[in-house]
Amino acid sequence: MDTRLSGLSHAEAERLLREYGPNRLPEKPPEGLLGRLVRQFRSPLIYILLFALLVDLVIWGLEGRRDVPIESVAIGLILLLNAGLGVWQEGRSESALRRLKQLAAPMVWVRRDGRWQQIYADFLVPGDVVRLEAGERVPADAVVLEGNPAVDEAVLTGESLPVEKWPGDELYAGSLLVRGKAYARVERTGKESALGRLAVMLGEVEAEPTPLERRLRRFGHQVARVVLGVAFLVALGGVVLEGWHRLDEVLLFAVALAVAAVPEGLPAVITMTLSLGVERMASRKAVVRRLSAVEALGSVTVIATDKTGTLTENRMEVRAIDAPDLAIACRVCALANDAEHQAGDPLELALLGYARAQGVDPDALRASLPRLSERPFDSRYRFMRVSVLEGGRPVSYLKGAPEEVLARCRLGPAELRSWQEKALAYAAEGYRVLGLAWGEGEREEGLNFAGLVLFWDPPRPEVPAAIRAAQAAGIRVLMVTGDHPATALAVARQVGIPGDRVLTGEDLEALTPKALEQALEEVSVFARVRPEHKLRLVELLKARGEIVAMTGDGVNDAPALKRADVGVAMGQRGSEVSREVADLVLLDDNFATIVAAIEEGRNIYENIQKFIRFLFSTNVALVLLVVLGLVVALLLELREPGGAFFLPLTAAQLLWINILADGPPALALGVDRNPGVMHQKPRDPREPLLDAPSLGFILLTGLFKALLGVVLLVLLPLRGASLEVTRSALFLYESLAQLVFAYPARSLRLLPAPNPWLNLSVGAGVTLVGLVFALPQGRLLLGLAPLGPEELGWVFLSILLTWGVAAWTARRYRGPSVVLPLGPCAGPPPGPGGG
Repeated sequence: MDTRLSGLSHAEAERLLREYGPNRLPEKPPEGLLGRLVRQFRSPLIYILLFALLVDLVIWGLEGRRDVPIESVAIGLILLLNAGLGVWQEGRSESALRRLKQLAAPMVWVRRDGRWQQIYADFLVPGDVVRLEAGERVPADAVVLEGNPAVDEAVLTGESLPVEKWPGDELYAGSLLVRGKAYARVERTGKESALGRLAVMLGEVEAEPTPLERRLRRFGHQVARVVLGVAFLVALGGVVLEGWHRLDEVLLFAVALAVAAVPEGLPAVITMTLSLGVERMASRKAVVRRLSAVEALGSVTVIATDKTGTLTENRMEVRAIDAPDLAIACRVCALANDAEHQAGDPLELALLGYARAQGVDPDALRASLPRLSERPFDSRYRFMRVSVLEGGRPVSYLKGAPEEVLARCRLGPAELRSWQEKALAYAAEGYRVLGLAWGEGEREEGLNFAGLVLFWDPPRPEVPAAIRAAQAAGIRVLMVTGDHPATALAVARQVGIPGDRVLTGEDLEALTPKALEQALEEVSVFARVRPEHKLRLVELLKARGEIVAMTGDGVNDAPALKRADVGVAMGQRGSEVSREVADLVLLDDNFATIVAAIEEGRNIYENIQKFIRFLFSTNVALVLLVVLGLVVALLLELREPGGAFFLPLTAAQLLWINILADGPPALALGVDRNPGVMHQKPRDPREPLLDAPSLGFILLTGLFKALLGVVLLVLLPLRGASLEVTRSALFLYESLAQLVFAYPARSLRLLPAPNPWLNLSVGAGVTLVGLVFALPQGRLLLGLAPLGPEELGWVFLSILLTWGVAAWTARRYRGPSVVLPLGPCAGPPPGPGGG
């Protein structure tokens, strides 16, 4: 090898890494603890609670500042507790996303200790020799040592046309190789590189919120406006009924109502659930690059997948070469090849391995026959040519699609037909077939045919079960490959994709719109497809209302991946540009991982709906209890010792109940496992966040819980309990009832698996409520009184009734869930969806 390409030793690289630091772009320093804590209060929902605190303090001041403002202290402490919980959740979320970022970090081939090895680009240092191919980003500023690549520098210069680079020219970090291959020596890394200097000038771009987060933000603003509007009307009505001299009491009631209605922990719980969910996906080899993909995954109706390496193992074992002269065929395999010992395309590495097994030394052959020119493989012309200097004259060697190579060879009609029939027969047996040819001069026509290479790439053993699972979930699976139609159909049958007809890329171009529409209904296998055909297929499927997940690994697959609802790139064999535009990266390039990611996406969305049901059933119950309780208190003339009208629960007590629900139980619901989630139809992306069953559950159970609270409010004073004891009993009932509500709220659509974290969090919540009653400080802080056996009996009876009605409501809404057949790929309808 050229001594310029020898690279560094491991010891030298370690020393230079300590000297120059990691090859990373400058990052914004993490926000301090105080800044994070302050940011927890920047929410319309929290503004309402802060306003409530301010009102309470103002009233306390107007009343002469007698005693300690217990209510204000309680609201303040609970708000700090909520902010602390938000900071902790945010920290967990960021930690999860950092780990994801590390998993998605780019890799690069580098020459170390005399051999090629793949390392993270972060560990590159000046002096390293790297190997770059089309589709890869230049990882650091470097100088070309060998090769003539075409480079897209638009990210730095804005110039849209690729720039030809020659030995001695500079390659800039962040630019993209669009054609050819190059060996280059790293000159500058990290913030010293061209891209690093640009990043220092521009600063860090803020991350975009996901569509779900934007919907929740809008939802939070709507809730805040409604709460403020209702509180204002209530305050106005109170002044009209009670007069201005009762303004302080009216304001306290309006504050209590606002506190009851605000789900202040919802944003933090949503973020935490999304982050933990995508971390679980990463553990299953699917790295989410954009959180917005999580929503789309739950709605996917079609998976359009590659064959090689995704449905198959990508082993690329050469089973045989059918050739007139095996020695010449092995010569073509070694010379029309860009792979090296460990680095390169699996197909080309397999060809080198076969040539060596036949006694050919590819390294010695290449060294003796210097390369003059080349045409890299491209999906448009489907072959690769290398011309070398042999015996003082140029000789060309080609490999590519059999039909393309045969068309360029000098063969008689009978011989041509014979080889074409052989290629078709081999493809029908499931082999991937490659044509070989050679000819004197730098030419691509009038060649000598050198034979057919038969590759065996067996289907992954887990793929048939994954395809059945996808079909049972109402998802249609399409195979989209560049291979021969007969090979594609044979592999499709092996993995369980039904159908006897194949559409080619040329068919997609030639068919009329009506015929194409009909074909898309019937055909599940697409062969000899180029990247532009993939894009056309995505657009046709989307026009029919499908939600499409499309896989891709090449440079030119980027437009189709970007256009798909979920673009899926390959982590092992995919180009860097395809990974950049993708929403999901498969670390193992496995189709089964796509299905696992869809299952996780459905799980995440299901769990988000669970805790929205859980939180809002509590909020509805508390609002109705406060309003109905006030009406009952006015009718029964229940008043405080000072003459103020009686509130069923104080603002601090309401806030405590809310925080109790927003905390560990809501987080525990976010890690629920839902075994039946893949037995349901894909979710309609236009479906509202609160669907009809969820809304019905929230209103029915919230109303029932509020009515039982009103019953206790009427019953206990009639049984001789004081107002303080009655309020304490109501507090105990609402606190414990909303904790046990987590169980029916999680089983509205599906019966989930046992969740020990939920049991633990509910148990901890019950213990905390018990401690508040047991400790004098807790009773003083929340204005509670000890309860006797009779009051406790009525409370626990009410809790049992509440739980029973909520469980019955969930069971009524759940019912059997059956997936309807969806196109030609759908399997038989499954049984009840976990219900």
